Amino acid sequence: MLDNTLKQQLAQYLELLEGEVILTASAGEDKSSQDMMDLLKEVESMTPRITLKESSLKRTPSFTVGHPDEEARITFAGVPLGHEFTSFVLALLQVSGRAPKEEQSTLEQIAKLEQPLHFETYISLTCTKCPDVVQALNLMSVVNPNITHTMIDGAVFREESKDIMAVPSIFLNGEEFGSGRMTVDEIVAQVGGGLDAEELNAKEAYEVLVIGGGPASAAAAIYAARKGLRTGMVAERIGGQVNDTAGIENLIGVKETTGPALSQNLGEHIREYDIDVMTAVRAANIEKVNDMVEVELDNGAKLSSKTLIIGTGAKWRNMNVPGEAEFKNKGVAYCPHCDGPLFEGKRVAVVGGGNSGVEAAIDLAGITEHVTLLEFGDTLRADAVLQERLASLPNSEIITQAATKELTGTDKLSRLTYTERHTGEEKSIDLEGVFVQIGLVPNTEFVGDTVARNERGEIIVDRNGATNVPGIFAAGDCTDQTFKQIIISMGAGATAALSAFDYLIRH
Repeated sequence: MLDNTLKQQLAQYLELLEGEVILTASAGEDKSSQDMMDLLKEVESMTPRITLKESSLKRTPSFTVGHPDEEARITFAGVPLGHEFTSFVLALLQVSGRAPKEEQSTLEQIAKLEQPLHFETYISLTCTKCPDVVQALNLMSVVNPNITHTMIDGAVFREESKDIMAVPSIFLNGEEFGSGRMTVDEIVAQVGGGLDAEELNAKEAYEVLVIGGGPASAAAAIYAARKGLRTGMVAERIGGQVNDTAGIENLIGVKETTGPALSQNLGEHIREYDIDVMTAVRAANIEKVNDMVEVELDNGAKLSSKTLIIGTGAKWRNMNVPGEAEFKNKGVAYCPHCDGPLFEGKRVAVVGGGNSGVEAAIDLAGITEHVTLLEFGDTLRADAVLQERLASLPNSEIITQAATKELTGTDKLSRLTYTERHTGEEKSIDLEGVFVQIGLVPNTEFVGDTVARNERGEIIVDRNGATNVPGIFAAGDCTDQTFKQIIISMGAGATAALSAFDYLIRH
């Protein structure tokens, strides 16, 4: 099952096992069962600390990862290869007793959860977002005996997952809980744990407070901390939108990496400094009061700082047409890399004719029965080589001057209606999926009228990252900087931090 390189890497990890691990497998005669057993037998043969036994579990093929003295709380339904192989290895290490690499405050919050929490996550082995969720829930299951988690490969359990239109899809105690990438802090907060508002209110004022967790914010926080400033950081998740980026090849000095890997590196770099990081919370409002900036959080807490750096980035732009919200994760998707395999053999559409839209259509054409690209303008905006590639595919169609009007269906999406802009005629396409690729919108709603924004909602900054309000700075994709690139955002974040330092010296 494993090639020599992967087997050598696994052998090194298995040497880190600190205790015994029991793998309990439920297998049938199908190919997936045989593949699972081949993998587990190979792993068992590599270390005496792992014992494999067979039993009858809720799903076949599946297996549990447990400690000899405890009932197993982690289950893999399917074969955890692809992006989930790391999840399997981490589960082995953590169940064996090896301490997880997580903030102590987060582990304490997990341990305090008293209610029974039984999670199930439907994934795709090609999904780059899924491992974060699987690993977070597995970690919670290791830390707290009230929590269990089952990873379910939708490709193996097709009948069970036939109504799942986006991955990862998380269920808690049999009810829908969430979808998309979620960090352990976000999950803990959603089940009633997380940071306490009273504890946050009691924090002393910062010299620099950074809002956001992406490249701009990470650079700003690190530069501020390196100046010896009392630095705080408020973020929904470290890495921000970078977490949803599949491949990165234009970060100078880093030949190739992935969004999740870069996000992990950002988190590790941040933790090297004395930065008070508060995750799974978001800013709800900001206000300049005398010489201080007050930031109200969505949990009601308030933080105070002498300077503020806003680096909240951007999010996928919605079409804002009837049916989009209703059919999100029921046919409407935004990440072709993650959700594309769920539409294998089906008819889909991509809305957006820029590079991301055309690239998505090309990818989906290799999976789906047919893909239709709809562009609002007269011509596609993507690079010529991408347009030529898409046009050459036999199962693709390009429609320009198409204004999406409505998405309809019953339980799931089944039709897209658009208007031909040059004729005014309405037309419909029968399909099962729509991938929205029409750009980004800045995450700046919370600033209100406190700082100046342009007509697109971007915060207006000067070359030093300063806004129109003294002491408030901004950087990255939430600003009106011309180019939205990771490396540019990092530089902008550093500039904003140095400007904040200069402001503090002068005031």
